[in-house]
Amino acid sequence: MVISRPTVSQLRAFLALAEHLHFRDAAAALRMSQPALSGSVAALEESLDTRLVERTTRRVLLTPAGERVARRAENVLAELDRLVEEVRAVRGPLVGPLRVGVIPTVAPYLLPVVLPRLAEEFPGLELSVHEERTDHIVAELMAGRLDVVLLALPAPAQGVTELPLYDEDFVLVTPASSRLGAEDVPRDALNELDVILLNEGHCLRDQALDVCREVGARAPSATYATSLATLVQLVSGGLGVTLVPETALPVETRRAPNLALHRFTDPAPFRRIGLGFRSTSPRAEEFEALAAGVRAAIAELATGTPGIRPA
Repeated sequence: MVISRPTVSQLRAFLALAEHLHFRDAAAALRMSQPALSGSVAALEESLDTRLVERTTRRVLLTPAGERVARRAENVLAELDRLVEEVRAVRGPLVGPLRVGVIPTVAPYLLPVVLPRLAEEFPGLELSVHEERTDHIVAELMAGRLDVVLLALPAPAQGVTELPLYDEDFVLVTPASSRLGAEDVPRDALNELDVILLNEGHCLRDQALDVCREVGARAPSATYATSLATLVQLVSGGLGVTLVPETALPVETRRAPNLALHRFTDPAPFRRIGLGFRSTSPRAEEFEALAAGVRAAIAELATGTPGIRPA
């Protein structure tokens, strides 16, 4: 029997299934329907005339042939993505599609400032933005489904080249009834406060915990939130205090009454936001240009705000 050549879409569908070992999760990762993904995998099995997966009621297992095809498919698709990137690099800087991943504690505050400038500076750029937590966008980056990511540094993976964009201070947000004075507060003030945090999986949660650990403070609250907006609303309701990055303050504090803002004495705790891309990408010069455009936009935002410092 003659074995026909697999299509790229079939290989992508199968590789996603091999990574997630679940049809629904694999389909969600590729933003396609579950029946479409199942059909692509079945078509690949038919074209290769072999079983690649064992289907059970709860999970999917790869057959020995499936494991071999998964390894080959990963290499083939990586080389295909690299070919496309090299062609784009020759065509010109920042022209055509660019898939950008952004973490939730950056996207709502940075993108409104950055996107108009990038559209003006790079009119041929076709941006698509995906907002997800750090671990997800880094995994998507390394899998070749994203081209570049905006995240808090350092990136939690090897093989990611980092371009620092800006540093921003954390500001202590408390209920207006707090007994803290109007002056800047030392970090060890956190020892006497009930700090509430984002849910696990958010890098901002880990950064806030690091600040607390540095001064021996704990975050004992059983109250957590899925977004900065909710976190600030909980503080407004008197459930505790929290740490908010400088760029988020104008948006989030405008929505919540009965708040007080307290800046820390030097050296204030801060986070560094940067741009990350695969170290093997041939588009490094393009991403340097992209980072320069973001820094220029941040410089305008930082005017009169010492808590934001372009890299």
